[in-house]
Amino acid sequence: MSRSLKIRSDCLNQVKLALGRNGFSSQRALAEDAGFSLATVSNFLNGKPVDYITFEELCQRLGLDWKEVYTLDAVATAHIVGGAVPTENRDDNSADAISYVDLDPDPLPRYPNGAVPIGSPFYLERVPFEAQIDREIRKPGALVRIKAPREMGKTSLLLRTLAAANRLGYQTVHLNIEQTDEAILSDLERFLRWICANAAIQLHLEPRLDEYWDEDLGSKISCTAYFRNYLLPEISTPLIFALDEVNQIFEHPQVAKDFLPLLRSWFEEAKIYPLWQKLRLIVVHSTEIYVPLQLNQSPFNVGLPIQLNTFDRVAVQELARRYGLDWEDGSQIEQLMDLVGGHPMLVNIALYHLSRGDLTLTQLLETAPTATGIYSYHLQTHRVVLAAHPELAVALDAVLSAAEPIALESILAYKLNSLGLIERSGDTVVPGCQLYQRAFTA
Repeated sequence: MSRSLKIRSDCLNQVKLALGRNGFSSQRALAEDAGFSLATVSNFLNGKPVDYITFEELCQRLGLDWKEVYTLDAVATAHIVGGAVPTENRDDNSADAISYVDLDPDPLPRYPNGAVPIGSPFYLERVPFEAQIDREIRKPGALVRIKAPREMGKTSLLLRTLAAANRLGYQTVHLNIEQTDEAILSDLERFLRWICANAAIQLHLEPRLDEYWDEDLGSKISCTAYFRNYLLPEISTPLIFALDEVNQIFEHPQVAKDFLPLLRSWFEEAKIYPLWQKLRLIVVHSTEIYVPLQLNQSPFNVGLPIQLNTFDRVAVQELARRYGLDWEDGSQIEQLMDLVGGHPMLVNIALYHLSRGDLTLTQLLETAPTATGIYSYHLQTHRVVLAAHPELAVALDAVLSAAEPIALESILAYKLNSLGLIERSGDTVVPGCQLYQRAFTA
């Protein structure tokens, strides 16, 4: 939930100076590194209120103790809904102890696009996964695997896991493999150096790659030595090391065959060496791995597996309520779920437009698969992918045309499933939802 904190006026110069001191060339650079919008970072740096978790995260990235620079925003506290106000906890022995009083959710939604921002009342807690992950990352040397098709809420869940880790006092590194240049991703040594350099930067350390890299030992040993001899000794708390969109590595089988066993080896090291127990790995991916690995080299058969699914009827009804829609009789929910199957992103887009009065549910259902419908951009994105990969288009057509579930070649099934276009049921597949059936067979 949002919390209304802002930088004290006498601390503004100190905070702005910390931007350059911590290697950020601009507000945009900080925004991209932290995963927040430029507007949010600008508000923060100019003494305007932001929610508590955002405030704490940005202070950490600037090497600041948030408790030394914050003040409550009285106006926001009194009038902005959707947050929680920090208050002194008089029952705690610490003068800095903070508790939170929750306020009502913000009634003004933003257009659903990508991860749901921290503090948004339109985020539905993924029960029981958040509690499971929270327990797991407290364990020395833990590994968590989060898997689901695209736009199912993996990154939204990951952001909340990282925020929870920060509240525990843990260090965090969040790397999105989708942001890696193709030339880097296709070269193991460049990729491992990219990982090490970015990890150091997010930990506010000098990269110092050449001091730990030895071409005679090879890139995997060098990368391991970098973590073992530099990064982990430099921090005094557990490190949550999160890799998002790991499925991008699958497109480079030779790199995957070297890198994925490396992750597994770090997990195994924690069973022997206390230093490695500081490292807690989170691996997020859209598909099953289709790169052949030996069983004892794969990070995908150890640790805590988390499989995100579509929203059920109860979740959609709760989300509709948060959007201010009176759907208590349930008939509208059934119609929407018949169309999009509880797909989190598609449900949110529908509820956003309906809550604004842009169209009626009847109009939405009629126009959904067309070029003028609310899903036109979403569908066009899929069409671009299918046009670039004709083998996927042929496979999808076979699934949509079949009267019953069919079997597909495993790699095709994995890729179509990662896009959310199909659902897997054992060894067979079916269309992901009625929307895709109507849009791609018209």
